[in-house]
Amino acid sequence: MVSQETSGLPVPNPCVSFWQLTTRSFPYLNINSDELPPTESKYVIIGSGISGALTTYELIQGGVLPEDIVILEAREAASGASSRNAGHVRPDAFRGYQVYKQLHGSDQALKIIANERTVFEKIKEFVDKHGVQCDFNPTTTFDVCMTQDFADFNAKSFKEYQEAGGDVSHIKFYEGEEAQRVTRVRDAVAAYEWPAGSSHPAKLAQWLLTQSITKGARLYTHCLVTSVVKSAASTAEQIYWDVSTPRGTVKAATVVHCTNAFAPHLLPQLSSFITPNRAQAHAFVPPPALSAEHILPSTMSLRHTLKHFYSVAQRRPDGIVILGAPIANPNISQAAAESRLTTDDRVFNEEVRDDAVNNFETVFPECEKEKLRHGEGLLYTWTGIVGMTTDSVPFVGKIESLPGQWVCAGFNGHGMARIFTSAPGVAKLILGGSWEDTGLPECFEMTEERLEKLQKGVSGSVF
Repeated sequence: MVSQETSGLPVPNPCVSFWQLTTRSFPYLNINSDELPPTESKYVIIGSGISGALTTYELIQGGVLPEDIVILEAREAASGASSRNAGHVRPDAFRGYQVYKQLHGSDQALKIIANERTVFEKIKEFVDKHGVQCDFNPTTTFDVCMTQDFADFNAKSFKEYQEAGGDVSHIKFYEGEEAQRVTRVRDAVAAYEWPAGSSHPAKLAQWLLTQSITKGARLYTHCLVTSVVKSAASTAEQIYWDVSTPRGTVKAATVVHCTNAFAPHLLPQLSSFITPNRAQAHAFVPPPALSAEHILPSTMSLRHTLKHFYSVAQRRPDGIVILGAPIANPNISQAAAESRLTTDDRVFNEEVRDDAVNNFETVFPECEKEKLRHGEGLLYTWTGIVGMTTDSVPFVGKIESLPGQWVCAGFNGHGMARIFTSAPGVAKLILGGSWEDTGLPECFEMTEERLEKLQKGVSGSVF
């Protein structure tokens, strides 16, 4: 029997993340976990993370009756990457431009970065408008260049982006001693600062789910979708899909795949273009030097190269520092590096943990182990599975070869800078809108042309 770990399905018993640890009282966490799903529904959303929850919310806002929507979730509510990330709401301001340009052309590269800024503004507006209690903290972020080589890379990206017409009016630049002073990073070579934020991502996903469930949408947790095939009930006028789970099959005319890294299991045509990757994050209790009035006011990314970087975000409600680990890391063994290539989020890698904590202690010497009291220092470690795409952008829109099926997946560990336009975008398309109505970059759209192009291979990636 093939295990879920090796089949590309979510494992049934993942670790509990910091975000999940602090939301165990969510009343819909395991809703309908033993109930049979209905045999038929007009709409089936696969996945209950922020992508699936927001798609559902937007469909209802667009006029779909809540009782016509069924959400199927493999594990507990919002148990995927949405509840396992490092807490950032951090748009790229310019850094990825030169690689996006190489992959998608200058026009699309400009649109990708402009869209990320829009996402941050939309999240802020949404949270403020609805009073969403998700610890959202609008602040600024620093791209801290830890080496001269990366300072040169960022300078080139900034220059190319600006010359192409990209808006840089919201970006501040510091170098040398000034960069070290504003970031409090003693080895900073240079730094760029722009608006960004942080949040409690599980609370955001859970708020969205609550809005839809209380209106009548039905969420079935621990209800793994194993296949989606054309239904025998299909006619010449209307195609239906049989969405199979261990607890029964749901027939639906509209199926939306909000499955991120796990999308290829149900959509094998994406198997070469979305790769599951296990990311790791850590919660750190700060000493007095980073507490109270000394709390870090901005989030930051400590960058040695484009892919060797450590994210830092200090939470306003409790002062806990959330540390992210690098995508590519020359400091760890090959075995530790290869441990990322899995869908198993039951465990974490100790080598990756030690490197992330050691890096933080090096950057902020007041956090060195021998200076800490009992209760300070590393508090918690967890993992989550992110979906890496070959061309560094998500797959959004209709699946041309499967009428009635849609996708919103492949966020490259960067979903908080993309989902709040991508999910409303796919909802607009389902409701009859055009791609232009979504406002999304054209390169996000899942088309046969894009898949054919990707089949030929791409050079380079942003993530």
